[in-house]
Amino acid sequence: MKARLPQGYGGGPGNMNQMLKQAQKMQQDAQNLQAELEEREYTATSGGMVEVTIDGTHHIKNISIKPEAVDPDDVEMLQDMIIAAFNSAVDEAINTADEEMSKITGGLNLPGMNGLF
Repeated sequence: MKARLPQGYGGGPGNMNQMLKQAQKMQQDAQNLQAELEEREYTATSGGMVEVTIDGTHHIKNISIKPEAVDPDDVEMLQDMIIAAFNSAVDEAINTADEEMSKITGGLNLPGMNGLF
């Protein structure tokens, strides 16, 4: 006995072509979004003294340090603030990419799409 699928769930050529078109559109949308995300800039601060700006590929574009943050007797604090600001900016970039990409994929974890961000 053969199992019957409900109308519209068959593997016919029309349905398969539609699914293929949707997958291609999703892939194109994801690639377009990835290019846009790479151009965006993300800025984070640490202690109100250090500001780091990165792009969507997580490359540092700018670091701004207030003069009062420079204490020759406490270089470690300045280093920690730079690291904290950088990590915060990277987290923002990753979270934004994840949120934007899930709008396209509907929250699906699709093979081949993970490498886009």
